[in-house]
Amino acid sequence: MTDAVRTPDELLADLPDFPWAPRYTQYEGLRMARVDEGDGAPVVFLHGEPTWSFLWRKVIPPVLARGHRCIAPDLAGFGRSDKPLDFDWYSYDRHTAVIGALFEELDLRGATVVVHDWGGPIGLRIAVEQPERVDRLVVLDTGLFTGHQPMTDAWKAFRDFVERTEDLPVGFLVRGACHTDPGDDVIAAYDAPFPSVAAKAGARAFPLMLPTTPDAPGAEAGQRVLEALRGDTRPKLVLWADGDPVIPLKTGQRFAEALGTEVDHVIPDASHFLQEDQGPRIGALIADWLEEKGV
Repeated sequence: MTDAVRTPDELLADLPDFPWAPRYTQYEGLRMARVDEGDGAPVVFLHGEPTWSFLWRKVIPPVLARGHRCIAPDLAGFGRSDKPLDFDWYSYDRHTAVIGALFEELDLRGATVVVHDWGGPIGLRIAVEQPERVDRLVVLDTGLFTGHQPMTDAWKAFRDFVERTEDLPVGFLVRGACHTDPGDDVIAAYDAPFPSVAAKAGARAFPLMLPTTPDAPGAEAGQRVLEALRGDTRPKLVLWADGDPVIPLKTGQRFAEALGTEVDHVIPDASHFLQEDQGPRIGALIADWLEEKGV
């Protein structure tokens, strides 16, 4: 059994605009948490670094109101999910296996997968490896990491900071990647899952996991997923922030082109965490698009 820490439930109670009670599954002895609300066709929201399902709290309501089942897992090491202590536990393969197991356990069919940041490589890989479960893709400020992708100076600075900072200031990092300051209560909610240095292993691992050369772990899988998606005809909706310094709009346009599509909507007055800056607008765009697709 993997040694892990669990954030006390009381630290994650009474958060702003986040009324949903968690639901839990097990993965190899770890308790995995998710938001799971509503009925109808499933829409799965996958967060990235260093956030958790709280990131989607302003995006979910418009989708939920249109009659969809909204599922927002906390990745292993984040949110209410257990947090393995071993830094080496975290890998692209492991994260994908955990979320893939959730899709299987819930027996999801006809799902729409909404991905952001590291949720992109994970969710897009599941779409390729479990195509019978995923019918549509919604892509926000993310990419597939093949070892060939150029990285921005902002990302390089972030990676260097994480590598030398054991006690990662999660809320500070989220605040710095928002166009509009979300306020102290919201920042506290991003800090809340990480009450100790030990709890931050997963948050510290993500930037260092990203393959920067084609022979790095995860690069081959990223390349395989990218190649599979080039000819993929499933409907795709691409939303991108106008002011993301980490994954800029030009990068988003190139990525959309690689997926055989284009950026459908540029989200104004938004930075990397565009869900914080323009959450209700994003939720409405997703809900409208699903309605247009007859879902």
